[in-house]
Amino acid sequence: MSLALSALALGGFAVGTTEVVIAGLLPEVADDLGVTLPTAGLLVSGYAAGMVVGAPLLAVLGARVPRKLLLLWLVALFVAASLLSAVAPGYGALLAGRVLSALAGGAYVGIASVVAAGIVAPDRRARAIATVFMGLSIANVLGVPGGTALGQALGWRATFWAVTLVGVVLLAALALLVPHVPVAEGADVRRELAVFRRGRVWRALAATAVGWAPFLTVLTYIAPMLTEVTGFDSGTVPLVLVLVGLGMVVGTPLAGRLADRAVEPTLIGALAGVTVVSLLLLAAVHSKPAAVVAFFLFGLAGAAVIPPLQARVMATARGADSLASAANISAFNVGNAGGPLLAGSALAAGGGYAAPLWIAGLLGLAGLLLAYRSGR
Repeated sequence: MSLALSALALGGFAVGTTEVVIAGLLPEVADDLGVTLPTAGLLVSGYAAGMVVGAPLLAVLGARVPRKLLLLWLVALFVAASLLSAVAPGYGALLAGRVLSALAGGAYVGIASVVAAGIVAPDRRARAIATVFMGLSIANVLGVPGGTALGQALGWRATFWAVTLVGVVLLAALALLVPHVPVAEGADVRRELAVFRRGRVWRALAATAVGWAPFLTVLTYIAPMLTEVTGFDSGTVPLVLVLVGLGMVVGTPLAGRLADRAVEPTLIGALAGVTVVSLLLLAAVHSKPAAVVAFFLFGLAGAAVIPPLQARVMATARGADSLASAANISAFNVGNAGGPLLAGSALAAGGGYAAPLWIAGLLGLAGLLLAYRSGR
């Protein structure tokens, strides 16, 4: 099953790269398409909105479709959307390509998590889920910086051509390596939607949104934090981001292995780690060596919350895990949007560049309390 899990992780890599890589190419896109930088920035927020809406929507529509076939259809849509982005004649077409890509990508990660958990032994499910999300972590280390460098060297369209090629390879890998996964007996839209009558599911989703929010709260403002507070030059920022990504590569499989033994303690420990490291950064960010170590630990702790959060939601929604898994991807993206919004408000109020760290610490503590409450 290792090859099948690797194929599923490749999809996570493609989705993670596509989601984030546009941020480093916004000036080139704005200049080429004749739009302002804030308008080009909608290509980022539009993708996030597409992930929030698309993941549960497509999971519901595909409730009666065999899961492998559903994955293939989602990847086909992803490839078409990436191709549209690569050849987009104008800003509107590029935005449409981004939103379509997000619809497919959000649903893919949710369904791939369910498929991964279903093709391994019960005591390896969290590790299988972690493998899918490992693709997202590797995207931050290799895909995003590589795609950004490619776009800056050959034009932003080259990045989307590369993503399209990865999508084609992914389509073939899924078709050849992932086993057939039948539709759950009695699966239908009504049964999938009925999962949201369970209060535990809503509490678990809330824990995901709040518990994950600290990660992007800090990363969104890491550049001014490193240059204005720590004293690094701007050229060092990408290197620190790579260290954060390496921390994620360590934290994701470690948390998956621990979550297979005990989901709740792993989740509580990971959220406590995010909270503590966020607050430690308040001191560490004033020292270059300490900041480097602390941001690596932040990447490790941040990624460690993902497998137990995903495994916990799927467990609370047993019988409708496809929709719940996809809804949890939406919850991650709610955290992606909400945390930076709070941090931006704090900065606008004159809180200083360290303010996002206070916000991240408080969000981590709130996520910890929610996770503890929902676990009980």
